[in-house]
Amino acid sequence: MHSKKLQADLMLLLVAIIWGFAFVAQRLGMESLGPFGFNALRFMLGACSLLPLLLFFKAPSSHCNKRLLKSGLLAGGVLFAGASLQQAGLVYTTAGNAGFITGLYIILVPVLGLLIGQTTIVNTWIGGLLAVAGLYLLSFQDLSTINFGDILELLGAICWAAHVLLIAKLAPKVDNLRLAISQFIVCAILSGLVALFIEADSFTVDNALLSWAPIAYAGLISVGIAYTLQIVAQKHAPPAHAAIIMSLEAVAAAFGGWLMLDEQFSTAGIAGCSFMLLGMLISQLPALRKREKINAKID
Repeated sequence: MHSKKLQADLMLLLVAIIWGFAFVAQRLGMESLGPFGFNALRFMLGACSLLPLLLFFKAPSSHCNKRLLKSGLLAGGVLFAGASLQQAGLVYTTAGNAGFITGLYIILVPVLGLLIGQTTIVNTWIGGLLAVAGLYLLSFQDLSTINFGDILELLGAICWAAHVLLIAKLAPKVDNLRLAISQFIVCAILSGLVALFIEADSFTVDNALLSWAPIAYAGLISVGIAYTLQIVAQKHAPPAHAAIIMSLEAVAAAFGGWLMLDEQFSTAGIAGCSFMLLGMLISQLPALRKREKINAKID
């Protein structure tokens, strides 16, 4: 039991690192492609990379029906909104900022859950206040020069939170692997259609070849491998525990931006990132402790 938990923790840590460095790949990929063109290629590649798994994971016939199609369309639409806002935001902000602001979805999930009748705990509000304070220090100190990219990333974080709630509702009803593939395909098609209309000049084969490395990382590794590892790992890791480990994605994004893109944080920015990370952790700790007590009784 403990060995499986340790393996799950290590897999989730690897997922966080992969996703953190994906912000770097997403910025580099836009040196030749636009946000929508890059998303179209990386999500289609990610979907294709998961197709071979269908040979090993057979779904019940009841999981391959109209409900799966509707679920894929709905989840893919929300994924398209979140990915588009995140990718467009990276045009105007740093990979580090994007990583920390996107990580706010951990706090936004229970907050948005209130709208559909879910309850939350006081630590969510404490964590949320710390995160808001951190966001102010990171992005909004001078209200006359608010970073437009950070605004887009914040809107994207809201979409990611909505996506988490949606997947939680859909996942028990359909095959998870097929849902993942279908939502990636929907997101890729929507991104490609938008790219053809507003990024026709840059959405070319030549530019795609120039960005093959970032596309490969963001598609094969970030989407294909990391999402698969997350699914496998969360079979042995409580959701709150997994969320805390994966929140380190923000730290990995900041480190990757510093290491590969020469991005720097001001003193206020570092303080802001610290507040945001602390807020993410505090918002999850009570649920983790509760689940650990349950697991201890079971063990």
